[in-house]
Order: sequence, then structure tokens, then C-alpha cells
Amino acid sequence: MRKFAAVFALIMALFAAPAFAANPFMDVPAAHWAYDAVAQLAARGVVSGYPDGAYKGAQPATRYEMASVVARAMTRIDMEKASRQDVEIMKRLMLEFKDELDALGVKVDQIDKRVAKLEEGIGGWKIRGTFVFDAKFSGGDQDESTYTTDGRKNEFSKEEFRLFLTKTIDENTYFYAEYRTGGDDAGDGDGRGDMQHGIWSHLFVDTMLPWDMNLRVGRFDVDFEDDYGLYIDNDALFGDFRTDGFRLSKSWGGFTGTAIVGRNDDYTDEIYGAAGMAMTYALDLNWTPSEKFFLGATGYWMIEDSAPFDGDWDVKTYGVYGGYNFTDAIALKGVYYFQDLGSDVAAGLEDSPKAWKAILDVQQDALKFTSLWLEYSQQDNNFWSPVAAERYSIGGSAAGSIGLNMIPNDNTSKWIFVQATQEWTEKWSTFLRYATVDYDTAGIADADEWGVGVGYQYTPAIYFELMYDQVDFGEGTFNTYSDKDHVFRFKTSISF
Repeated sequence: MRKFAAVFALIMALFAAPAFAANPFMDVPAAHWAYDAVAQLAARGVVSGYPDGAYKGAQPATRYEMASVVARAMTRIDMEKASRQDVEIMKRLMLEFKDELDALGVKVDQIDKRVAKLEEGIGGWKIRGTFVFDAKFSGGDQDESTYTTDGRKNEFSKEEFRLFLTKTIDENTYFYAEYRTGGDDAGDGDGRGDMQHGIWSHLFVDTMLPWDMNLRVGRFDVDFEDDYGLYIDNDALFGDFRTDGFRLSKSWGGFTGTAIVGRNDDYTDEIYGAAGMAMTYALDLNWTPSEKFFLGATGYWMIEDSAPFDGDWDVKTYGVYGGYNFTDAIALKGVYYFQDLGSDVAAGLEDSPKAWKAILDVQQDALKFTSLWLEYSQQDNNFWSPVAAERYSIGGSAAGSIGLNMIPNDNTSKWIFVQATQEWTEKWSTFLRYATVDYDTAGIADADEWGVGVGYQYTPAIYFELMYDQVDFGEGTFNTYSDKDHVFRFKTSISF
């Protein structure tokens, strides 16, 4: 009997959350000390009682009966939430009832694998990665292509190589590191020949504090537009940068608040010419009362505090965003920003530029044959954004982007972007895209871009894609880029 009580205690330790279910056994009164525990195990299917509907807790249990309980418990534990203590409990139970589990047809080696997986996730390091290789054949003249690094006509490049190193330190603490190199991810590395440049783009620790607050410390992304599904590819109006600092977030009910204090942002180079010239503060408040609706507000404060930048170099950006899901497959969403630029950043132009976009996102489940992303945006030409020149490009860089001719002034550009993707089978897919911009500036022609492509998922880890894309910058007096250019791009993506 003592042995059963010990097993009972171990099993209950694996299922700490209350089940709030009625006890199904007629011989376990509501006043009994074990009433809630037995009800919880019955609700989870761990104990089933006897055919006559009784639990018979006072009756000595056989080892086979206890082994049966152990086997059922091991198939129902949530591996994603198991702690190191849970793993130790599973190992102890497995060793105690090994012979009986074998006799019941429960393969102990299968349980061994489950325990090993849990131990790997809790105590072991994990490493994974991605590699993207691009072969581009441009239609532009030699050294004039807008689709390749430094304007070369054709290019084979290691476009992206990333390594992800993670470790679950304990049930409340998680470590993440990401190493990047290649043509798109390492600053001035072009991905051709021997790559000389690489960066640890992310390096942080997440841990839970009292009152269910999450603290992140290190180098991490700040990209609320991506968090709320407000862009695809490289289309953020504002955000998508990395910073060194602290992030504190807390959720309660349908509300989530996130506060960030950072420095050494990768995008301050665009304003000050060197990283670390400003402190960055950010605050995001999000309300998601249901799966159909979300609403939020975001503020970014970049406060310059370093010599030799005397003057007013602060950049303050405020945004409101929201979305409504008409169905599981159809959503309308958008974001609106306004800025307060320091006089030296504005450089004599309007110091309160604005930008906004509206998106209709239709999944393939709604239209059956294709998905559809329709996006319209307006952006004052002096609205400061770290990724303005990359919007609607065909990759992770500014290659082929219609935004390459944008210059700061007091006018307002108007953008349209459309993308349709068709998933024909688990392996084959196609896509079409179109983008256009009216710069609202005399002497700068409108720009258009369109592309088509086909993808093939050769294995779960290997993906091939062939794409044709064409950009037309038109003829303008002040155009930096002019005329048409096109590219054939063959992409190989590998995940490991």
C-alpha cells in the first residue's frame, strides 16, 4: 500500500494543474482527502477504476495495476511543459516498473526515447541553421544591374547563412544566439567567394520574473509590425531593427505590455553615421480580446546623447495599429505612424512626417485556388525609416526595390503592393507579385515591379525556387536608377 501511495504522489507531481472535474467513482466521497487528486487523474484518463464503477482505493493494488497507471501517465504528460523534476519522476517510474511494462506490451525503449527528448529540450544545447544560395542572371549591362551586389550583371552568392544556438536552462529561463553571414545578413559582406564578414545578430536570455513577467536581456529584434502580421517580406514601415538592451513584457487578460530600453541599434547608423549614438526606448500596448480583433499603440524614442552631435538629433515615432478577422481566412489590418524629428534630423524639411498602410489579407482557404495580399500605403518622403529603400524588394536586401529613387522632401509617396501565392500540392507552389510607387516629385518617374515564380519542396529540408522579376524605373530628370531591368533568380534553401 505504501508503494502505491508513493506512485500516486509521483503521478500527481506530473499533473500539477487542477482538472476541475467531478469524481466519477462512487466509493470516493467528496470529503475524502484524495477526492480532487483522483478526479484529476480520472479526467486525464490515467486511472479508470473497476468495472463496477468503484475506485477501491483501500484495496491493495497489484504491480500490474500500478504499471498500467504509470504507462497511461507517460503517454499523457505534456513534453513541452515538462520540467527537469518531471523527467526525473518519469525515469524513476520507468525503472521501478520495467518488467511489468514489458509484460503489458509497453515498450520501455519508446519511453526511453520520450525521456531522452525531454532531457534534450531541458538540459541540452540545440543547434540548427538555414542556408540560402542564389544564382542571379540579370538583364542589365555589366556593372549596372539593380538586382545584384555592386551592380554586377550576373551573380552567384551565398545569400544567407544562419546558425541558431539555443538552450533551455530551466523551466523559466531560455538562451538564444543567432550567427549570420552572407550577402544579405552581414553588413558589408557580399556573399561572393570567401566571406569575410559575420555577426552575432541575436544574443539574449529570456527568463520569467515574479507576477508572470518576462525579462529579455541582450541583443534582440524590435519589430512589432512583424509580431502582429503587418508586413510580409521586407515591407515594414517602421521597425525591424536590432538593439542591445532590456525588454520587459507582461500579459494580463487580453492585454500585453512590452517595454524596451536599448542602445547600439543597428539602424542608428542611418542617422548618426555610427552605432551607439542614441538611447532607444520603446513601449507597445496591445489589446487582443478575441481571435477576431486586435488593437494597439507603439512608441519609439531615440534620444541622441553622444558627442560630436551637438544639436537636436532626437527621433520620436508613434504608431497605432489594429486588425479585424472577418473569418479565419480573411483579415483587414493596418498601421498609422507620425514622427517628431529633431531639427537637425529634419534638415529644414517638415519635422512631423506621417506614414500609414492598409492591408487586406486573404488566405487560400477562402479563395481555394490562391491567397491574396493587397496593400496600399502613403509615406511622407522625409518619414524616417531604417528600411525605406528595401520595401517590396525581391529578397532580404534592396536589390530590385522600387524605393531606390526615393529622396527626402515634403511630398508624399503612394505605394501599392499585391502578392498572390498558390499552394497546389504539398510540394509545388507558385506566386505572383506586383508593386508600384508614385513619388509625388517632379523629375522623378514612377517605378513599377512585377514578378512570377515557382517553388518546389524537394524534401522537408530542401526547397528550390525559380523566379523572374522585372523593375521599371522610367525616365526622370532626377532618377538615380533609370530604364528597365530584369533578373532570373534560382534559389536553393536548406534547413538543418
